[in-house]
Amino acid sequence: MADTIVVPLELPDPEPLSPVLIEDLSSLSVVVLGHYDLPEQTPVRSAREQFGEAAQATLDAVAERFVDAGASVRTRLVFGKDRAAAIRQVAAEEGCAAELDPAPTEGIARILVPLPDVAEFDRLPRFIRVLSEDSIQEITLFHVVEGAERRERGETVVSETRERLIEDGFDAGSLDTLVVEGDGHDEEILRIAAEYDAVVMYEPESTLSDRVFGTLADRIADETGDPVILVNRDY
Repeated sequence: MADTIVVPLELPDPEPLSPVLIEDLSSLSVVVLGHYDLPEQTPVRSAREQFGEAAQATLDAVAERFVDAGASVRTRLVFGKDRAAAIRQVAAEEGCAAELDPAPTEGIARILVPLPDVAEFDRLPRFIRVLSEDSIQEITLFHVVEGAERRERGETVVSETRERLIEDGFDAGSLDTLVVEGDGHDEEILRIAAEYDAVVMYEPESTLSDRVFGTLADRIADETGDPVILVNRDY
């Protein structure tokens, strides 16, 4: 069975999805989620009655592009004020293994893979491969350490992951590793991500700063223009 990925769109006027991303995700089962942001005091029922038909038509048009590329697709439409909560709920209900945070792209040749402290593996190769089968030149396994004493552990994380990717069939020549020391974990990822075409990473734990600055994936997509695939650790 194909892995399932949720693709959230902001309604009523979503940013267009890149043909490159639609083609790359066509081997997956895709859930196109339309989140219709409601103003305060607007009842969900009345909004659905007023805007539901047009919103669903927008989702259906996007879904049709995935179908044309060969993907298995279903749509979900949510009216509400909390986009992140809507994504979490739909992803859980639909059994999604990952989430796409889309951004415009004309091609993906270099992928950054930020790694957590533990060399987790499981579904990571599947989603790296989704973006890299046809055009990949470089996949960089990246880890941020805070303090020189942790560098050895960081080197172990990236090297172990690299070896497992090679065992999984990835070309050793395309796999690079990078460990940097820095006090700001997210800021280092943002800095390095600007040099790449896409990011594949495990979903980080939610923090209070997400509510102020947006999630790390949102910031990467907004500030660097890189599409991001967030792999669910718990699925």
